[in-house]
Amino acid sequence: MAPATPEPQPDAHPRSEEQSEARQASRPGASAAPSRASVLRTGALAVGAGTLGVVGAGAVSAAPTDGDHGRGKGRGRGGKGVDPNPDYRRPQITRLKTVTGPGITTRFRMEATDLGAPAVTPDGRTLVIFGDTWEDAAVGGGWWRSPVGLYADPSRKLKHGLEWKSAVGGEEAVELVEYDHSGNPVSTILPGDVLTVGERMYVWVMVNHGFGTVDHTEIWTSDDSGETWERTAEMFPGDHLDGFSQQCTWALHPSDGHVYLLTTGFQRDKEAILQRVPQDALLDPAAYETYGATGEGKDRQWAWGNPPSPVIGGQVGEMCLRLVEDRWALTFFNAGLYRVDLLVADSPTAFTDAPFVETLLWGCGWGQEDDERVAQLYGPYMLPGSTLDDLHLLCSQWNTGAGWPYHVQQYRVEGLSAGIRAHLDG
Repeated sequence: MAPATPEPQPDAHPRSEEQSEARQASRPGASAAPSRASVLRTGALAVGAGTLGVVGAGAVSAAPTDGDHGRGKGRGRGGKGVDPNPDYRRPQITRLKTVTGPGITTRFRMEATDLGAPAVTPDGRTLVIFGDTWEDAAVGGGWWRSPVGLYADPSRKLKHGLEWKSAVGGEEAVELVEYDHSGNPVSTILPGDVLTVGERMYVWVMVNHGFGTVDHTEIWTSDDSGETWERTAEMFPGDHLDGFSQQCTWALHPSDGHVYLLTTGFQRDKEAILQRVPQDALLDPAAYETYGATGEGKDRQWAWGNPPSPVIGGQVGEMCLRLVEDRWALTFFNAGLYRVDLLVADSPTAFTDAPFVETLLWGCGWGQEDDERVAQLYGPYMLPGSTLDDLHLLCSQWNTGAGWPYHVQQYRVEGLSAGIRAHLDG
């Protein structure tokens, strides 16, 4: 798959055999494994190739035109006809700060990195877990490792942007758990999401045997607020649940004793399903339970323990599930439509029934960017401390044609609360 930009760029990965694989995979019916750049990081299929499916695609706004991109304008004002919701206002989006790159994370020997799954540590710090990382400002720029972690100053207001205090490993950002990147058999291990339960932290990772080929998933744990990690449990083979249990995001329910997970494949070509597990059984694969529907139409019934049914439609990429104030919020890379969407519901199971839906960021071509348009975007993660009216995201981008930027930026989303509460409280 090629980047969803007006002028697709060639794969920038240094190994020519993977570029050849990407060209082969782009042909109709091709079965060759896509390259890392073309599948895992470059964005979407052609715009319009997917929908939000079961969560109600009609509720999602289209990308604003130049004429209606201004602040405070109601949805639909740039076109003809009657606005069906004249009182709704788009949130204000601010591209707040670049948080990784030269002069920002150089002292940790990690100028090139992506993703950035955050959690509050048991001792109250903010830990952010990143994916493939190199020392210099280029993909392939020396000292490859993944995942790595940085600690942010928890006392600094989010509106001022993240400031890094230290790294997992001390002065240099080292791999959470060291392993060989030779590709025999492991090429890289990539994080899905990080979670804190009591005094223990968990990170869900995908073990890749060649880029984009998830052999299995694991959960790593830390009992010292993320300073050191153990490769604790092998969880599921890559084909578990037909490949729908590779990429993961998760959150702890505040009262029912379960961790809820939204999972999908790593290739950005599948919907997402819902699972749950008792919080004291996270490392037991047999304890995981899927949510699914039986019957059709009026007879359709959802229940735990059924075979899984998609709860998020379309082509789902990286996801972030969090409790924000009193609501369950999900941000995800909507690969089929090349954008970052937000869903908000009253419970994890309510994502199947008319949640609040908004597009936060639209993908675009290089040279066409502004606060809301982001070239080759992916990996949207909500930062701790966010509220419904002041939501902060980390979002990655990678220019696969030029090889740089390959970094993470912070975005601020203001003004969603009234629309969310009006929709859900109705």
